[in-house]
Amino acid sequence: MSLPYPLSIPLFAQAQQNLLLREHEAEKSASSFATSIGSAISASTRRSLQAAGYGLTGLVLWQCKTGMGGRVVGEFAADTALSSTPDHSRGNTDGRPLLGMHGIRVGDILRVMVVTSGASKKPTRDKNGRTEDLSKAPEGVVTKASEKSICIAFGQSGVGDASKHDDEGVEGLWGKKLWAVKIANDITYRRMRQTMQKMEKMNESEHTAFMRILFGDLTPSPPEYDTLGPIDFVDRSLNDSQKEAVRLSLASREIALIHGPPGTGKTHTLIELVLQMLRRNLRVLVCGPSNVSVDNIVERLSPHRLPIVRIGHPARLLPSVLDQSLETMTQNSDAAAIVKDIRKDIDNKQASIRKTRNGRERRAIYGELKDLRKEFRERESKCVDDLVRGSKVVLATLHGAGGYQLKNQRFDVVIIDEASQALEAQCWVPLLYASRAVLAGDHLQLPPTIKSLHNKPKKDQIQGSQLSGIDESPGVNSGQLEILAGISLETTLFDRLIYLHGKSIKKMLTVQYRMHDKIMSFPSEKLYGSKLIAADSVKERLLKDLPYEVEDTDDTREPLVFWDTQGGHFPEKTEEDDILKKGSFLGESKSNDMEAAIAARHVDNLVKAGVKPEDIAVVTPYNAQVALLSQLLKDRYPGVELGSVDGFQGREKEAVIISLVRSNSKHSVGFLAEKRRLNVAMTRPKRHLCVCGDSETISRGSQFLQHWMEFLEENADLRYPDTGDYI
Repeated sequence: MSLPYPLSIPLFAQAQQNLLLREHEAEKSASSFATSIGSAISASTRRSLQAAGYGLTGLVLWQCKTGMGGRVVGEFAADTALSSTPDHSRGNTDGRPLLGMHGIRVGDILRVMVVTSGASKKPTRDKNGRTEDLSKAPEGVVTKASEKSICIAFGQSGVGDASKHDDEGVEGLWGKKLWAVKIANDITYRRMRQTMQKMEKMNESEHTAFMRILFGDLTPSPPEYDTLGPIDFVDRSLNDSQKEAVRLSLASREIALIHGPPGTGKTHTLIELVLQMLRRNLRVLVCGPSNVSVDNIVERLSPHRLPIVRIGHPARLLPSVLDQSLETMTQNSDAAAIVKDIRKDIDNKQASIRKTRNGRERRAIYGELKDLRKEFRERESKCVDDLVRGSKVVLATLHGAGGYQLKNQRFDVVIIDEASQALEAQCWVPLLYASRAVLAGDHLQLPPTIKSLHNKPKKDQIQGSQLSGIDESPGVNSGQLEILAGISLETTLFDRLIYLHGKSIKKMLTVQYRMHDKIMSFPSEKLYGSKLIAADSVKERLLKDLPYEVEDTDDTREPLVFWDTQGGHFPEKTEEDDILKKGSFLGESKSNDMEAAIAARHVDNLVKAGVKPEDIAVVTPYNAQVALLSQLLKDRYPGVELGSVDGFQGREKEAVIISLVRSNSKHSVGFLAEKRRLNVAMTRPKRHLCVCGDSETISRGSQFLQHWMEFLEENADLRYPDTGDYI
C-alpha cells in the first residue's frame, strides 16, 4: 500500500463515491435478468428465470395485512387458473395449489409485476396507451417463502423509493396475473454514498480527532492501561492473547484492532469485551457486514440476559434471535396495544377498498389510510425510540446502522466484527459520528467481493465541480490525486489502519481451537509468522476419534491427504470444450470432471467409514466445479455441503475436500494465485483436509503455491490416482 498520509478526507470520500457507483452498476448488470425487468418479457423467459432461482411466475395476490412501520404485507399464492390440480407428490393434502419449484428465499428483494400479453416484442402500456415503466412496480422484502405462498413486505421496508410502495400500487395487483423477479438491493449502496457525501462536504473544522486519526493526520493516544485496574474476566477460559486483546480494546481511547486468524475465538473475545464495557457503563453499538455475523453475536450475548436490541428486518434474522429483534420487542411493549388497534383499522380500510367501485369513495379511503399510516408510524416510532434508548447494547448490520431507528442515537463505542470483509464506506456508516471504535477481523483472509472489473477511476473521473479547489487546499500534497485515483474497494479500513498505525493499535489472537496441528502448520508459518498454536484439545484429533462410531481407515487416521493429478491426465475443461456454460449462469468459470470424480470418491470412502455426510464439505474456487460436484454428490449425500471457497469463509467442518481444478499445459492458475483465497480453503477443516490438484500446474502459479505444494508432498499422505479408474 502506497497511499500518502495524511489523506484528504473530502478527496477520499469523492473517490469512494465513484468506486461505489461502478460497483453498484456492476452488481446490477451481473444479474442475468437485469436487462429484462424494464419491459414485457415472454412466458418462456419468466420460466427460465424461475428455474434459475431469480423469479417466480403464476402468482395472484391472496391477501394483505399490515406489518411493522405500516408496511403492506402481501401474500401471493399460485394462480388456480394455471395450477388447478394440486401436486400430491409434494405432500400437498389440503387441495390448495402449489407454486412451481423456485429459489426465492426469505430476505430476497422482489419486484412484482402484472403479466402482460404481447410477449417481449411490444412495450407494456397502461389503460391510456402510455408506455408503462415496470421499474415502478411494487418492490419489497420476502418475509416468508413456502411451496404454497410467499409473503412480501412493501412500503417502509427500506427498499427503493417509498413512493413506489403506496397502497394504490399494491392494491393495483388484485385480480391480476402476476410474476415476481429478484432484484439487487440498492439500500446498502445508497447509505454508503450518503455517508461519503457527508464526509466530502464536511469542513475541516468538522473533522473530529477520531476521523483525523483514521486518516493519518493524528497519532492514536497511547492505551491507558493504568486506568483499567485488574480485570475480572467473565469467561475464565480465555487464553492470554484473548485477554490481551480485551485489555487493549478497553485501554484504547480511539481505535483498537483485534486480529483473529481462523479458529482463534475472535467472536468469543468480542463477547467478553462487550460484557466488560457494560461493567464500565458504556453504551455499545455492535455491527457487522452481514446479518449472519451480527446474529452470531446476538446468540452468544442472549444467555447473559442483557438489555440488548437487534435492529434489522425480521425476514433476514435467524429465528434464534427474533426475541431480541426490535419488531418482536415492539409488539410485546406496553404501547403495542394502541399500535395494534390502529393496525386493525388499517386492515379494515384496506378490505373496504375492494368492496367499492366508486372512484371518489376509493380516493377518500386512500386519504384515510394515509392518515392512519402516519399515526401508526408516529406511535410506533416513539415506541421504537424508547426501546432503543433503553438498550445498552444495540446490534445492526453496518448499513442497518444508518436506518431511522438509530437517528440521533449516541454510543460510547462502536464495535465492528468481520471488518476485514467490509467495504470501508460501509464501516463509515456507523463510524461517522463515533469517537471510539474496535475493529475485529483477519486481513489475511478474503476481502469483500468486488464485482466491478475496472474499479480504479482515472484522475479526471474523480475531479469535477464537487472537487473544485480541493487539490489546492491545505493538507493535499502533490501527487495525491493520482494515488487516490488508483485506490481499490478491496482496500478495507482494517487494511489501512494496520498499514497506518500497525502494532500500536493491534493485538493478534494466537491460540486456534479448530484445526489439527498438521492442517494448521502451513498457514501459520507462511501467513501468520508461525505464531499460531493449536490448542491441546484439537491438535491431534482425527476423524476416527469423532464422538460416534467411525472405522480406523487410511482416510480417517490421516489429517492431511493430497491427491496429486500431475502428468496432464486430469485436464481442466478448456473454453472450447466447456459444456457446462451452455444456457447457464456460470460465466467464464472452470471445471475439471475427472478431479471432481476423485473428490466424490473420497467422500464415498469417508461416508463408508462412518463419517456423517453433514460433517463433510467439498469446496472449490470455481462455480462450474461446484455444479459438477453437485451432479455427482447431491442426490447420494444431500447432507454433504458443496460450495465455493469464497462462500465458505467463516465456516468449518470436520472434513473438507478441496478441488483446485486447474490443470493445463500453460500452468495457468488464474485467481487461484490469491493466497488469501487459499488461506480460507485450507483453514476450514477441523480433523481432515484432502486436497485434489495438479502439483505441476499449481506450483507454477506463485511462490506461495510452490511452497504449499512442497509442504503437501513432504507432510501429507501423498496419493496418485489411476487415470483408468476415472474414465
